[in-house]
Amino acid sequence: MAYENLKVSVKKGILILTINREKALNALNSKTMEELQHFFSVSAPRRKTIKGIVITGAGEKAFVAGADIKEFLALDEGKGAAMAKRGQNVFRLIETFNKPVIAAVNGFALGGGCELAMACHMRIAGEKAKFGQPEVNLGIIPGYGGTQRMIQLVGKGKAIELLTTGDMINAEEAHRLGLVNHVVPQGEEVKKASEIIEKIASKAPIAIAKVIECVDAYFNGVYDGFAVEVEEFGATSGTEDFKEGAAAFIERRKANFKGK
Repeated sequence: MAYENLKVSVKKGILILTINREKALNALNSKTMEELQHFFSVSAPRRKTIKGIVITGAGEKAFVAGADIKEFLALDEGKGAAMAKRGQNVFRLIETFNKPVIAAVNGFALGGGCELAMACHMRIAGEKAKFGQPEVNLGIIPGYGGTQRMIQLVGKGKAIELLTTGDMINAEEAHRLGLVNHVVPQGEEVKKASEIIEKIASKAPIAIAKVIECVDAYFNGVYDGFAVEVEEFGATSGTEDFKEGAAAFIERRKANFKGK
């Protein structure tokens, strides 16, 4: 599939995925969502050698400034529910991807943009980044998982405040609340995200995938997270990587993990 609204590049084994609609402040229209779904369900899983993915927005103003409001005008109850369900399914692909996915937030992350960032495993914010879920100003609510992931990241009370007031917060406040992992000088978001992925890539690949799976089990409400941890601890105990990692620790050398 040829992407119109996504730009894909690879640098030192790290895939940089750019939402490339700068004139529209990288708003998530239906075409962009279709491309994101294809990327994370078809393209990304085929790229076995990548270390991880950094998602960012084109230009200096916005990561993603929301959904394309023009497309909202045709919504009714049924179409709205269908749009929300599809958006949740797309972002779920990101949330459960088996390699680290980090949002490099270089500007406005509002509405669907904030939801996209929250679906990533981590968030790096530039100093000028702004976060918010302003949907109530339009008479609707977040539909791509925002009401659920916001609670997970900042807690119930603050989540309700942000979701019901529609207030924007800056990068420092987002960091204080736990919405973002790090705040960096403007323009260094991708660099910091890449540094974290490089560090993760030095660890055992199977173990990293299992950590993501276990953490997700805690939040998805379907599985017993402790039971999943027991199962996956057992699974990693039988890998060649575990034997190599244990031997390297005892021999005081760097482990040579092969993902087996």
